Amino acid sequence: MRNILVLGGTGFVGRVLVERLVRRSGGAGGRIVVPTRRAARGNALRFLPTVEVVQADVNDPRQLARLLNGCDAVVNLVAILHGSEEAFRRAHAELPRQLAEACRAAGVRRVLHVSALGASSSAPSRYLRSKAAGEAVLESSGLDLTVLRPSVLFGAEDRFLNTFAGLQAVFPVIPLAGADARFQPCWVDDVAEALVRCLERPETIGQTYECAGPQVYTLRELVRLAGRWAGHPRPVLALPGALGRLQAGAMSLMPGEPLMSCDNLDSMKVPNVATGALPGLPALGITPAPLEQVAPSYLGRRDGVARLDPLRATARR
Repeated sequence: MRNILVLGGTGFVGRVLVERLVRRSGGAGGRIVVPTRRAARGNALRFLPTVEVVQADVNDPRQLARLLNGCDAVVNLVAILHGSEEAFRRAHAELPRQLAEACRAAGVRRVLHVSALGASSSAPSRYLRSKAAGEAVLESSGLDLTVLRPSVLFGAEDRFLNTFAGLQAVFPVIPLAGADARFQPCWVDDVAEALVRCLERPETIGQTYECAGPQVYTLRELVRLAGRWAGHPRPVLALPGALGRLQAGAMSLMPGEPLMSCDNLDSMKVPNVATGALPGLPALGITPAPLEQVAPSYLGRRDGVARLDPLRATARR
């Protein structure tokens, strides 16, 4: 694949993927097109060889059609964690529908789509139901599709472990809704490598891969580990269901992007773990990195005012 359009390329997964694509190509030949509505968000990628950061709104069908011109493949990473029913539908279902139409019109057949573990039309959360709707739209499009379903992702710039580590640097105790929810965290670099290998391997067309790490944890365990590795371990107070929902509802009303919402709690009713019914990262020749091998290396650097960076980033959104 020479010319690749990466939707959501300025996000957490996108930045890692784009850098990996550049390294894979040796910086020679082809283009990696990364659209963004806010030009400043693409600054980290702008000067990489073969990368074109383009200010554009991918939800506009005409702009999407122009972006696809001359591309051989498209990777869709666009996702939101919070919002109304309409916001989830627009990001996770309507955009894939528009993408499928634009791909057919432009003659672009190869599509990689990142969904989520637990995506189902009968799931309890708007997030998971809308993710399932996006998968269904693309699966019925007739395009050469590969779907990846990751668990919660961790990495140096994650807003998961870093947020809980930051909270424990500030508060003496962490009240926690959904403390017994189960996750199988996956390293963002492993997901990026999986995407690259899927682009390189035609036999992955028509497949859905579950991207999960080697171990399952409860949310309580993950919060405790984040605090310990950051050097600020705090007691974790598991909240009963009603009180946890009240906390999530209050957080969703705070300025900026919420740390937690009621829809997040609904998502956590579905174990965020691999079912084993679908191929995983080993099917792509990738041995998933253990959380304990990666997370301490970046959480352990959290000291001084830097510990508040994730909270500041949330407030700015």
